[in-house]
Amino acid sequence: MSFQRRDFLKLTGGIASGIVLSSFTGKLALNDDFFEKRRRLKNFGINLYSLRDVLPKDPKGVLRQIASFGYTQIESFENKKGIFWGMTNTEFKNFMDELGMNLVSSQEFKNFMDELGMNLVSSHIDINKEFEKKVSDAAFIGIEYLVCPSEGAIKTIDEYKQFAENLNAKAAICKKNGIRFAYHNHNQSFTAINGEFPQDVLMQNTDPSLVDFEMDMYWVVTAGQDPVTWLKKYPNRFRLCHVKDRTKGSNAIADSCTLGRGSIDYPNILKEAKKQGMQFYIVEQENYENTTPIESAKDNAEYMKKIKI
Repeated sequence: MSFQRRDFLKLTGGIASGIVLSSFTGKLALNDDFFEKRRRLKNFGINLYSLRDVLPKDPKGVLRQIASFGYTQIESFENKKGIFWGMTNTEFKNFMDELGMNLVSSQEFKNFMDELGMNLVSSHIDINKEFEKKVSDAAFIGIEYLVCPSEGAIKTIDEYKQFAENLNAKAAICKKNGIRFAYHNHNQSFTAINGEFPQDVLMQNTDPSLVDFEMDMYWVVTAGQDPVTWLKKYPNRFRLCHVKDRTKGSNAIADSCTLGRGSIDYPNILKEAKKQGMQFYIVEQENYENTTPIESAKDNAEYMKKIKI
C-alpha cells in the first residue's frame, strides 16, 4: 500500500469517525432533556392532614383531584373515625359515616386507591389504642408503614429512653405482621435537653432492624438544626420524610408555606436524603396562605415534579 493511500484512508477514516462522533454527541445533546427528566423525583406522596378541611366533605372527589396532580402515594392519619376514610360499598353520602377500622372497609379503600393509581403507603396512628388491630388492618391491605406521629408530653432524657423502648415493642408487633414502624418528629426531639438531643436518644436506643424514622424536615429546621447533618449522621434510618416549607424571615414556630416560596433548600436536602436511604417523600401542608388546600396541593405537586435527585 502506498504512503499516499495510507494517508488517504487515515484521513477519510478520521473524517468518518468525526461524523459518527459528531452524530453521537449530537444525539447526546438532544437527549440531555431525557436524562434530566429521568433524574426528577417521580414518586411522591401527600399526607392527608394537608386536606383535612376538605376531605371529609367529598373524600372520593378530593382523592381523584389529588391523583390528577401527580401524587402517587398517600399517607393517611388517624381521626376520630379511623384512617381508611370510610371506603365502603354504601352510598357516597354515607361515606364518612361508615368509615371504620374493619377489614372490609380497609380493603375497599385499597381497591379505590389502586383504581386511582395511588398507593396508601403509610398512616399516622395513635399507638396507645387498639394498636394490634390497627397493625392487622394495615398489614391486610399492604400498607408499608405505620407511624407514631408524636412523643407526647416527654420532658426528660430518661423519659425519652423509656419511650424508645415503647417504640421497639410496637415495632416488633409490626414486624411480626410483615410491615414497618416509624417515628415522626416535631421540633422537640431536635431541641437539646441539658446538652443532649432527644433525637439522638431515640436513634441510639431503638433497634435499627425494627424502628425507622420519618424526618419532618420543617420541624428540624424550626429547631435550628440542619436536616442534611442528621441524614448523614444516621444513614438508612430516615426512610420517610415530610416535605413542607418555612415562611422566610418568620420567627413563629408554626409558619409553613407552599413549597418553593419559603426558606428550606429542598433540592439539595432531598438529593442528600436519597443518598442516605430515603424512600418516601411526603408533602404536608399546614397553612394555606390565602389559598385553598386543593390549590396548595396542586402547587406543591408541581414543585415536587421539578426536584432532581
